[in-house]
Amino acid sequence: MAGAGGGGNDVQWCFSQVKGAIDDDVAEADIISTVEFNHSGELLATGDKGGRVVIFQQELESKSQPQCRGEYNVYSTFQSHEPEFDYLKSLEIEEKINKIRWLPQKNAAQFLLSTNDKTIKLWKISERDKRPEGYNLKEEDGRYRDPTTVTKLRVPVFQPMDLMVEASPRRVFANAHTYHINSISVNSDCETYLSADDLRINLWNLEITDRSFMFEEPEDPSNRSFFSEIISSISDVKFSHSGRYMMTRDYLTVKIWDLNMESRPVETYQVHEYLRSKLCSLYENDCIFDKFECCWNGNDSVVMTGSYNNFFRMFDRGYRQDVTLEASRESSKPRSVLKPRKVCTGGKRKKDEISVDSLDFNKKILHTAWHPQDNIIAVATTNNLYIFQDRL
Repeated sequence: MAGAGGGGNDVQWCFSQVKGAIDDDVAEADIISTVEFNHSGELLATGDKGGRVVIFQQELESKSQPQCRGEYNVYSTFQSHEPEFDYLKSLEIEEKINKIRWLPQKNAAQFLLSTNDKTIKLWKISERDKRPEGYNLKEEDGRYRDPTTVTKLRVPVFQPMDLMVEASPRRVFANAHTYHINSISVNSDCETYLSADDLRINLWNLEITDRSFMFEEPEDPSNRSFFSEIISSISDVKFSHSGRYMMTRDYLTVKIWDLNMESRPVETYQVHEYLRSKLCSLYENDCIFDKFECCWNGNDSVVMTGSYNNFFRMFDRGYRQDVTLEASRESSKPRSVLKPRKVCTGGKRKKDEISVDSLDFNKKILHTAWHPQDNIIAVATTNNLYIFQDRL
């Protein structure tokens, strides 16, 4: 199987682009912490630990050239969050962007929500390619004129200028979460959204910043053990595009739930079961607390999630096939096809396999995103953003 793709086709995934420096010595602020396509797939946003949001735009020329349609260039960069200090709790609040969520586009401007551990912000992303000129009381350099010197009235006009992309904060939602915000989700009414921490879920209206509704469920103390509680903790939840299913990701598995059947998942996929024997060492190096995300493809037939050693996994739900691929600089030649990887758990290792003892746990793919309408994917490895597309 060359790869997992929509409709059961043997999709061959090939390299398109990689963003970010090649340096081995990566600054903490440059580590990517979230990746998200907008609803059309034309824009791709990333957030990092330095509180920055970088938006990439799909090249217009690439849309007419299918072999280049996975090429994105920087559209806008802005500082979303700054480090803060909670003096009441003597707690430093990091600027790291935990999640980005796009709102459906209603006009020429784009809107997105970004959040760090405590504060959610609504941003407006707009373009400006004209500037007003010919004011009566203001000079071109911005200085105001003496009204007594005005001898005739002028009608201000708009003059063309170089395209400028502006990011402006429209709302700030703060002081509603005691614990760190893990996720945000925009509701289908496009007027409200949810934010969740470890214990609570808050329901917000996009127009109201000082009030939200809170939901809280007490913790169930039964069936608790040491490792089982950690590895069964859900790190990501995604609804399918159809609204019929829900996908959850815990440390070792991806589960698909039918919303009409709450008793058990209808599908379970083992992401890296070979790590079960290494849970003790993973606990000692804190890797067991890594929070992996997951995503659906455009028609819900394939799911994708990350793993260690810069591996990412795809599971074809209809054909019950899966594949392991790797994001690496070695396979970053233009349109080079990704070769499936396999992990050897014991016995004699084949030539194209890698031993489970050789996996690099410092290299990990926590954040993945799938284009909503096309076979284009984005995966984040530390400070690099890899973009792959299917080979037509």
